[in-house]
Amino acid sequence: MATRNFFSEELKRLRQDILAMATRVEENLGKAITALKKRDAELANEVRADDSVVDTLQLQIEDEAAIIIATQQPVARDLRELVTIFKLTTNIERVGDHAVHLARAAKKLAKKDSPFHMQEQLEKMAETGQKMLHAAISAFMAQDSKAARDAAALDVMINAEHKALTENILKLMKKNSDLVKIALQVLQTSNQIERLGDHITNICEAIIYMIEGRHEDLNE
Repeated sequence: MATRNFFSEELKRLRQDILAMATRVEENLGKAITALKKRDAELANEVRADDSVVDTLQLQIEDEAAIIIATQQPVARDLRELVTIFKLTTNIERVGDHAVHLARAAKKLAKKDSPFHMQEQLEKMAETGQKMLHAAISAFMAQDSKAARDAAALDVMINAEHKALTENILKLMKKNSDLVKIALQVLQTSNQIERLGDHITNICEAIIYMIEGRHEDLNE
């Protein structure tokens, strides 16, 4: 009984560590969005600095999970959760990288005027990604597979915005060659945000596997 209680406490601690890591990334994404809106280069630099904390948390969590697997030899549902933790840390870290990319873009776009509200479209996509990440981690903490599916469904909105923005950019570049450079910068950033949504969808798939023991492809 004592061994089981110890194992349960270790799992609870790992869940809290995942929450802390995801919260840090969510906050960094929020800072990157604000930097984009307010053209705040200093805030954008904060995102880049904070990303090292996320990387450290990833290594710490994965080391702890590996030790538990090696020493406690979990099976069934417990083993699935520990395997899922590795998937979560990897994808949360990648979302953090995309937040850094958005912060870099915010600094570059701050020096230029974006045509036809392209910047606002990027902000909208990123805000949806932030909501999506929050919902996914809430689903993990609640151990709720339905909530994970609901979180993944938000990716449709990101994809739709990305498609519309890409079409607008291509039309713009054909009409005005002077705007090609900034248009390509916006397009690259839009691609990064679209990938961010894919990584959060991966998180949702991992949560479903953890709870239900089956693989489900939510990236449609």
